[in-house]
Amino acid sequence: MSDVVLKIQNLTASYGNIQAIKGISFEVAEGEIVAIIGGNGAGKTTLLSCISGLMPYTGSITYKGVELGKAGTNRIVEMGVVQVPEGRQIFAELSVLENLKMGAYIRKRNDSYEPELQHAYTLFPRLEERLHQKGGSLSGGEQQMLAVARALMSKPTLLLLDEPSMGLAPVIVADIFKTIQKLHADGITIVLIEQNAKLALKYADRAYVMETGEIMLTGTGEELANNPMIRELYLGG
Repeated sequence: MSDVVLKIQNLTASYGNIQAIKGISFEVAEGEIVAIIGGNGAGKTTLLSCISGLMPYTGSITYKGVELGKAGTNRIVEMGVVQVPEGRQIFAELSVLENLKMGAYIRKRNDSYEPELQHAYTLFPRLEERLHQKGGSLSGGEQQMLAVARALMSKPTLLLLDEPSMGLAPVIVADIFKTIQKLHADGITIVLIEQNAKLALKYADRAYVMETGEIMLTGTGEELANNPMIRELYLGG
């Protein structure tokens, strides 16, 4: 395995009296796609919120040796850890171009983001065709493309993807996963939360199965895809 870049140790997080994550530990190596699968309420989105600095926790989360709990959300993004949130959360009243520029907000004033804009247009030609449309007028698939492209504007080295296929037509889902493959080929490390377990395991180097705040199983994507219990619970037999 390549160098470990993300290391989580004894992570616990709670909403009031409800413990959403119960002392989990895992690692992500540089250049990997790591999938996290599990049912609703497993704690998957809470996990990403902890990594992104949006949720208090106990335990340790380090990225390239730096503890993220003390860094603050802006610093975490500056370090290259960027999340594409569940539900896309684009700015509906802003244009596509304005949404993309918002993704570059951490960049220094003299640091041109034009190369990232051009890269976004190459990945998602439809966005360039709709640059001056309001984000809220786009289809669900186009909004997901915009959410990913916006994240890429801050030059991530670790991309956290939360349910990128949710609510999308199969043909659009296929496009999104082809893009994930391209980003992986570009050297971006990816943590993928995805309810479509079959697709997630197909593309993942390694995967973790979460249930009720705990990691129940881990293995390569192929190992878990061929595991009879996983096939029965998540892959439809």
